[in-house]
Amino acid sequence: MVIATELCALSEYRIYPGNGSLFIRRDGKPIFLGTSKAYSLTLQRKKPAKLVWTQAWRRLHKKGQNETATKKRTRRVNKVSRAVVGLSLEDMRKKASVKPEVRAASREAALKEVKARKAANKAKSSGKRGNNVGAGQRNKIPKNVKR
Repeated sequence: MVIATELCALSEYRIYPGNGSLFIRRDGKPIFLGTSKAYSLTLQRKKPAKLVWTQAWRRLHKKGQNETATKKRTRRVNKVSRAVVGLSLEDMRKKASVKPEVRAASREAALKEVKARKAANKAKSSGKRGNNVGAGQRNKIPKNVKR
């Protein structure tokens, strides 16, 4: 046999038949209150979440949940490699599989080539310029002197 029970509006405890009181709010909503303590606190407009003994507070502060529900396991996200605008997927895999020594050697070769190019450009540009002082600079004239 199932007994029809109500829930207290404040504490959320079960109210069995013959216990508690029914309080009708101004807006006409019926509120079941289990004890005179719950009735008094409702009239004082106390929030159930701030009262430590209520179910609302226990829910808010995650109390007593360990026996009801076990923690969910988070799924690890698998990394998926995609092709980039300049490289295809195969090219990226080839670059990743190259040994570090080979990579370092190719990097040094590229740096040497860049340095050589810079030195050539510097030699070429210094031969053209001649004896100019500062590129694009004019002789400075004091501001307080009239021209």
